Amino acid sequence: MGWSRTRWVRLAAAGAAGVLLIGGCSGSGGSGGDGTVNLTIGFWGDFGLDELKGRYEAANPGVKITLNAGEYNAQHEDLQKKLIAGNGAPDIAAIDEGFIIQFRGQGDKFVNLLDKGAGSYQGNYLPWKWQQSLTTDGVQIGLGTDVGGLAMCYRTDLFEAAGLPTERDAVSALWPTWDTFIETGQRYVAATDKRFIDAATNIFNPVLGQQQVGFYDENNTLQMYGGPKVAFDVAAKAIAAGLSANLTAFQTDWNAGFVRGDFAVLACPAWMLGHIKNTAPDTEGKWDVAAIPGGGGNWGGSFLTVPKQGKHVDEAYQLLEWLIQPEQQIEIFKQVGNLPSQPALYEDPAIRDFVNPFFNNAPVGQIFTATAASLTPQYLGPKNGPTRVAVENVLNRLSDGDLEGDPNRAWAEALAEADRASKT
Repeated sequence: MGWSRTRWVRLAAAGAAGVLLIGGCSGSGGSGGDGTVNLTIGFWGDFGLDELKGRYEAANPGVKITLNAGEYNAQHEDLQKKLIAGNGAPDIAAIDEGFIIQFRGQGDKFVNLLDKGAGSYQGNYLPWKWQQSLTTDGVQIGLGTDVGGLAMCYRTDLFEAAGLPTERDAVSALWPTWDTFIETGQRYVAATDKRFIDAATNIFNPVLGQQQVGFYDENNTLQMYGGPKVAFDVAAKAIAAGLSANLTAFQTDWNAGFVRGDFAVLACPAWMLGHIKNTAPDTEGKWDVAAIPGGGGNWGGSFLTVPKQGKHVDEAYQLLEWLIQPEQQIEIFKQVGNLPSQPALYEDPAIRDFVNPFFNNAPVGQIFTATAASLTPQYLGPKNGPTRVAVENVLNRLSDGDLEGDPNRAWAEALAEADRASKT
């Protein structure tokens, strides 16, 4: 059943006693010889699952959990292949908002979570978050984990070395617009001869997330001359200004860039905080969190689903249900920054008053709950994920000096690649 305000207070106090016990369940494939139920979770990035895995297994001795983390795009592509093949999918599959419409169009391949009682949680979610994973014929394929309200993370030590302000309000005042952000970046580059941002794609995505219309309108018609054009132009301008370290996001060299200090700022949806912390632990206290240029916007936010092909769908749903309970959602927020998509939790002092010591005690609870409360999400078409990847690839080529460094040629290439992705 859904949780009331008083219920999540009880859950928070219950600790391990609040675990939904499922020990003793059995099954065929995916079970050990001793009857142990083996469950896999497929995801990317930092979902805060490492510690929760141990807690759940300790309270449920009949269950073993395998965490299969992978690269963002590859995880979605692999899930699609496994769904088509009819086997091999994880027991619980994470899906990002950029791909959820693609997969909800295949509702017959997922367990309808409403059949498991998930309907009682509807009122706890942001209404648009619940709708994003609901098929047109009423199948709920997933329950939301987080939303990606935007801020800007920056390195105080690198800003100080460049003669820039370091206090978060003063830093926010540097860039009310993306043009002033680029101007600040040029000051940084001139003072240090280092790059200001990690990658142009990590400018493109937050700018796109601030636009009223993304790649597709509600008729699933490609709309490249709306939000994508605005975002592409800002990213291309950042490239031309020499701000980008040209590091492909979520790749090995990008991760190393956090450690080396190859860039000074990073667009930060809430879920990015955990990646920074886990990738560059020795930079604790050197980061802070300021406002995003332009204000507001969303980038990312995920769902947990149960593919129907699994042999332990009941046990998988019970684990999923446990993961979305307030106690676990609050713990995930504290550990890796992922902001829950249940707005009542924004009033819980454990989130509202949380300051993050890694990020110079930034009041991240206040920062990200404020952005989430004002989110107006875009419509994301079934081809949104592949289209975004296609345009990102063009921006990466432009950053690398391909396409003769010509943003007009790059835009023409992006149009062609986006059109191709929309039709495949």
